[in-house]
Amino acid sequence: MKTQHYKNHTRYYPFHHFVLTPLTLLFLGWTVYRMDFSTPESTSDSLYALLGAVILVLLPLLARIYALKLQNRQILNEMRWRYFQLLGKSFEEKENQLKLSQIIALRFASDRELPDLIELSIQKKLSPKEIKLQIKDWKGDYRRV
Repeated sequence: MKTQHYKNHTRYYPFHHFVLTPLTLLFLGWTVYRMDFSTPESTSDSLYALLGAVILVLLPLLARIYALKLQNRQILNEMRWRYFQLLGKSFEEKENQLKLSQIIALRFASDRELPDLIELSIQKKLSPKEIKLQIKDWKGDYRRV
């Protein structure tokens, strides 16, 4: 497996990003293009097809949102455990001073640089991108969806 770092850490799930989502968007566009309002019956059929196409677009997006929210909860729990293992105290105080997006970015920091980077992130209100760019010893996340 390729070593992960800032420039290559973004993950794509090919079936979702390059097959399912484009196909549902194509179907939505095709449905809109084929809409016919010439008669009450064709208008009804067109609106019915549009409703179905919108639902088909929303379903994979909803599934993706559920997966990401669950992963974010898992990352938060992992960071709580990791902080406790490293420093022997609760992460709650620091957690309340950080945004979830910052915590998610901090997970890439090595154990050696994590405590200082947490403090720097709080003091300077670093963005997730700025946090990731500060990391010297990248700890890859090879399981993110």
